[in-house]
Amino acid sequence: MEKVTVLTSDQLYNSFLDPKYIPAGQNKYYLRNTQVCAPKNGWRHLTSNEIETLVKNDNTAMSWDNILVTDEFDPMMIKNNKFYGFVRIGRVTSNGLQYHDLRLSIGITNSSIHSCDIGDDCAIHNVHYLSHYIIGDRCMLFNIQEMSCTDHAKFGNGIVKEGEAEDVRVWLELMNETGCRKVLPFDGMIAADAYMWAKFIDDRRLQDRLKAITQSSFDSRRGFYGTIGYGNVIKNCWIIKDVKIGNCCYIKGASKLKNITINSSEVDPTQIGENVVLVNGIIGYGCRLFYSVIAVRFVLGSHSNLKYGARLMNSFMGDNSTISCCEVLHNLIFPAHEQHHNNSFLIASVVKGQSNLAAGATIGSNHNSRTNDNEIEAGRGFWPGLCVSVKHSCKFASFTMLAKGAYPAEMINPFPFALISNDEVHGELHVMPAFSWLYNMFAMARNNWKYATRDTRVFKVQNIEFDAYAPDSMEEAIQARKLLDKWTAKAWLRREGKSLDGMTDDALMEIGRNLLNGDPEKIADLEVLGEDMEKSHRKVVILHPYKAYHAYGDMLIYYAVKNIVAYLEDHEDETFQSISQRFDGDRARVWFNLGGQLMSMEDVDQLRSDIKDGTLNTWKEIHYRYNEIWKKYPIDKLRHAYMSLKHMLGVETLTVDDWNTALNKGIDLQQYIFDQVYETRKKDYQNKFRQATFLSEDEMIAAWGKLDENSFILNQRKELKEFTERVQNVRKRLLPK
Repeated sequence: MEKVTVLTSDQLYNSFLDPKYIPAGQNKYYLRNTQVCAPKNGWRHLTSNEIETLVKNDNTAMSWDNILVTDEFDPMMIKNNKFYGFVRIGRVTSNGLQYHDLRLSIGITNSSIHSCDIGDDCAIHNVHYLSHYIIGDRCMLFNIQEMSCTDHAKFGNGIVKEGEAEDVRVWLELMNETGCRKVLPFDGMIAADAYMWAKFIDDRRLQDRLKAITQSSFDSRRGFYGTIGYGNVIKNCWIIKDVKIGNCCYIKGASKLKNITINSSEVDPTQIGENVVLVNGIIGYGCRLFYSVIAVRFVLGSHSNLKYGARLMNSFMGDNSTISCCEVLHNLIFPAHEQHHNNSFLIASVVKGQSNLAAGATIGSNHNSRTNDNEIEAGRGFWPGLCVSVKHSCKFASFTMLAKGAYPAEMINPFPFALISNDEVHGELHVMPAFSWLYNMFAMARNNWKYATRDTRVFKVQNIEFDAYAPDSMEEAIQARKLLDKWTAKAWLRREGKSLDGMTDDALMEIGRNLLNGDPEKIADLEVLGEDMEKSHRKVVILHPYKAYHAYGDMLIYYAVKNIVAYLEDHEDETFQSISQRFDGDRARVWFNLGGQLMSMEDVDQLRSDIKDGTLNTWKEIHYRYNEIWKKYPIDKLRHAYMSLKHMLGVETLTVDDWNTALNKGIDLQQYIFDQVYETRKKDYQNKFRQATFLSEDEMIAAWGKLDENSFILNQRKELKEFTERVQNVRKRLLPK
């Protein structure tokens, strides 16, 4: 351990910055002075009368000549303080400040101030050690044990300062406990940055460039002071060290804040509450962290929440997310993640957003093999139910749901919108593709609505696709239909006693297509088995393959019609024919979810190439490229939707009849969505077990409201009416009668 040493008085108060780090011709305050805006009329020294008043008020200073003030300075409001080093104090009057029920007089009392700049109209009381900070205007600092900044403060950024060894650099070990996917945190980091960095670990040139870009994004000189923006309220805290805080942040009762940046603004304030411990991290705008939270080596996206004893370590948590009462280690979590319950556990995973972990969910076994247990990759909409246990390594398609159970082996689920269940009685894994579309439409439609509605970010840096029916999930649906073709054909050949020898995949898929597009009774009793979906010897049974096959087809047509109609509404000069002429070639088959933003693999590869060759040299430029890709995403999505429609209709060019068929089908599917939303919710009103807790129907209605007055159902009814009108208007304008 380090030993306590004796310093001279000069060393005690004048050793913040080693002289070897001060450039020739500069003094030790040269960086501090760049961080401070001088008052309108400049600084001045204290008058003899002011010094006399300060001394009478039990204030002391190493040298009163080192205390500078403004023209508006009331020394009566400065009482029982100790001043060390060079201190500048802004306007001090006899007025007060109020925040909620906290009222404090402007001024400084019962505090120890070491080399600080204090803004106008600040209330600083009972701050036992305030060292090397620049405090903005109208700040309230009350009952703080220690608030200090070192000359090598990095404020949570993964950089090294002058003279520091490489091993002091702070990394985030995401997605894998071994640290093989480590990234450097930085202020402004979004999920897209973290995933690009962590995913392409085999691209050494990219890794080196991202590290260099991050290091060069921040000033490596020593001697910067900690900064507290204007309008901050910080009270009843223990240790605040090497922390940079934005404007209008509210911090109360924090235990320890060390080496972090807290982004906050007047329009998007951040709040930190009681017993919170935060070390080595970045906090986005508009966040809430309360009640005994511990976070170490982390990045927290904007408008995210940590609450009720949550433990977040070596993890990136995307925008609009909430984690409480649980343990989250070595994860990369995309935006709109919810994990609210006390005994859930998430480790070494990438979860790609719009996700929800229920109570008792254990995602990732912990060191039950020879090495760390590798990784789990879950697509958008991942939803493991109560008491689900999943073992590494697993990969799940978009909007996978897992029913309660202890899943004993590694899994790969290629079916989007599927329900996976563990049949322990028969020793089988059951997979129901397209479950959400077929049986859970209320939740499905509500999720589509709620994520967009709840996105209240003021600064929307991370681009996010919230629509469940998007190129990633729809391409998965196309591939899922091909698997159903092949596996249905195999099941039928087995039942008929026919050999599979010499059968190509194309031949099998042709058989399967004919079966799945034919009489459902012909294949009703087929046992369709999944292949390479679980690392075990038990059966993987595909439930309701016929329904799933057609559900995926309906989704694809709905997705296509919805996007094409929306585009034609926004571009009155476009027609069905112009869309047909614009797009040709192959459909984009690989879609990459980069932190919530979908893009083609070609765009990802070009992005990586431009970073490696120096075309993109800063994170600002990289973020600009994300935005440029996002601007063209509607056309990329439209192209994929149009090509998917051609695939579903089995044509190269769509005729007028084809367009009419698709539009009619789109209206029918919107009606289906509404009907299923209504019927799904109606089941609750007809369930006698749910009714059992009520003495009467009136009590039930008082608790739930009337079914036909449900706000979401009313919203869906309105959406059905509007969609139908929009389709008919486009048809009337662009298609011959």
